Amino acid sequence: MRSSIQKGAIPAKEGTRFTVWAPHADDVFVIGTFNNWEKAKHRMNREPDGWWSIDVPEAGPGDEYLYRIINAGDEYLRIDPYARQVINSVGNAIISKLDLLEEEEGFNPPALNEMVIYELHIGTFGKQGGEPGPSDIDGAIERLAYLKELGINAVEIMPLAEFAGGYSWGYNPAHIFAIESDYGSLHTFKEFVTEAHRLGIAVIVDVVYNHFGPSDLDLWQFDGWSENDQGGIYFYNDWRSTTPWGETRPDYGCKEVREYIRDNALMWFQEYGVDGLRWDMTAFIRNVHGRNDDSESDLPDGWSLMQWVNEELRKYKPRSFTIAEDLQDNSSLTRGQEDGGAGFSAQWAAPFVHTVRQALTGAEDAHRDMEAVSNAILHRYYLNAFERVIYTESHDEVANGQARIPEEVDPGKASSWAAKKKSTLGAVLVFTAPGIPMIFQGQEFLEDDWFHDQDPIDWTKKDHFAGILQLYKDLINLRLNRGGRTKGLTGQEVDVYHLNQETKIIAWHRWESGGPTDSVVVVANFSAQRYEDYLIDLPAAGEWIVRFNSDAKIYDKEFGDIGNSVIYAEVPDKEGLPAQAEVSVAPYSALILSQENMS
Repeated sequence: MRSSIQKGAIPAKEGTRFTVWAPHADDVFVIGTFNNWEKAKHRMNREPDGWWSIDVPEAGPGDEYLYRIINAGDEYLRIDPYARQVINSVGNAIISKLDLLEEEEGFNPPALNEMVIYELHIGTFGKQGGEPGPSDIDGAIERLAYLKELGINAVEIMPLAEFAGGYSWGYNPAHIFAIESDYGSLHTFKEFVTEAHRLGIAVIVDVVYNHFGPSDLDLWQFDGWSENDQGGIYFYNDWRSTTPWGETRPDYGCKEVREYIRDNALMWFQEYGVDGLRWDMTAFIRNVHGRNDDSESDLPDGWSLMQWVNEELRKYKPRSFTIAEDLQDNSSLTRGQEDGGAGFSAQWAAPFVHTVRQALTGAEDAHRDMEAVSNAILHRYYLNAFERVIYTESHDEVANGQARIPEEVDPGKASSWAAKKKSTLGAVLVFTAPGIPMIFQGQEFLEDDWFHDQDPIDWTKKDHFAGILQLYKDLINLRLNRGGRTKGLTGQEVDVYHLNQETKIIAWHRWESGGPTDSVVVVANFSAQRYEDYLIDLPAAGEWIVRFNSDAKIYDKEFGDIGNSVIYAEVPDKEGLPAQAEVSVAPYSALILSQENMS
């Protein structure tokens, strides 16, 4: 089996070796700037299993090239599927020096129970002023210090692979080994990863293996062969090719295609030093229609591919992790392979986001289902509470007919009192429910409207809504126990022990081992009603300190500062009752409480 470093254009001390898979070709030539694009000067040698190769002493890094493939007298000029750099999605490949990185010293990605993810889109995240075109990796590097100050310790980057045009979400990959040319170069992205690690931030890259393209796709009928007028050697050529994005599902049963995807996944770790991958829409890798319990449309080769790649990544980098976007509430994605699972570390939690968004954005308090909110807090896929990524905003949830939470709450008035209160209440749930919390770029300073790839973040809101930004900083610090008094938020245990459908108040207890500075209680009010002296149970008697109150005026001058700073829980005289205390909680607000360690 060839390794990825033996495929494509590989510079050596003298010249470059070119290797390409074209099993149906009669002849293959490499043409480029090194031979003045002469069609027949460098004829490649046929090797077993449909591979072709040649050493070209004149070729080196920086040279442009293409493969000239001959099949039954027809000529096809193709971009190298393994090209690390292209001029653009329909331009020439560029020979690039490939460096395998050594394991970095001094940086370890956070454990899943101590991870806070910030999802970002390179094309809109780092834009400065009125610059034309999408923003780039350099602009994102300049914002990393801001993310460090916010408290973020992991960034998830929407797809970086070369796509058609300059504007895109990135889920239409044309060349999965090349960095999008409008974003920068492979060297720039290496600098991004290095700087992120220097600041203590792990890097997760979004990859798309459920389909390729569909436009600007040189893989299509790559060597001239196809069946049923389908995609040829890299794709299914029958009914299994169909995806919501075109007839471009890779052939997961083909050895060379499986290696192509495995090699790409490994590349991000070997050549850039990333820490994790987020796989886009795994449901369409394991099933033609993206469904559970549909054996007739299942893709066993897709399932085994995910298992194999996850295993290969952990062999290469034991601390690596992978996240699935499946959204079908399928616990098998995050089960261990020894139990028949796909072996992902975590998956995006659709049951959480859909339930919580509905509870936040509904107009009528009476329709807020606290039982459903409780189930969203308690839900887990398998054994580990941190097998799920929880959020209220992501690129999917704030587009495709939906908008940011503040915009959904109060359309056209995303900075209204109601929009601020309900969106920050949602933030409390994200950072206090069991799971890996994730926020979407700009969420932390009330970015409004809906996400699209030509609308850069309005960074002026960072100062205009400085209080909301501080609220997110405080939540992140509590979530990561940086003050040493909320360790329970990193623990496995949760109990929703108070749920009142009439008052719309819900409370839950988080802990690892229990006791002072470990046990954390969250009391949340999902109604417009202010409650004074509301009786609530607590896990232990004594003094409980309010570590966070989302109604505090330090977060917004329109907030009411309603609530206690200290609560005293007492055990009633009646035998068998737990410790109880009276709390005051503002409309659409939440309190986070814990005890001091008195020893």
